[in-house]
Amino acid sequence: QVQLVESGGGLVQAGGSLRLSCAASGRTFSMSNMAWFRQAPGKEREFVAAIRWSGDSTYHADSVKGRFTISRNNAKNTVSLQMNSLKSEDTAVYYCAADRNGYRYDGLTVNDYDYDYWGQGTQVTVSA
Repeated sequence: QVQLVESGGGLVQAGGSLRLSCAASGRTFSMSNMAWFRQAPGKEREFVAAIRWSGDSTYHADSVKGRFTISRNNAKNTVSLQMNSLKSEDTAVYYCAADRNGYRYDGLTVNDYDYDYWGQGTQVTVSA
């Protein structure tokens, strides 16, 4: 079992930066691939970024590539999302998710149904 708690959301002007954090509890965190998803009002949840359990591989959606960076610290059971050059279209609730079977395969998945555990979400609002 993994419990996830996000923090760091808020209101920021376009062009600004925010850093989201996700604190995980549970013994399987270090073997889990982790990801960030987001959901804007009236839209489906979409993949943002993922990182392998070992931290040796990451993948970012094209919409955030070059602006957002996912990272993790297995010693502290945390995963972070550094968001720079924020745009109004980045406004959404951001969710942290864990794929407990990540250590079993190579690569990363962008499908939300592959992730077993989810946080409650943190709101990010970017004003134009």
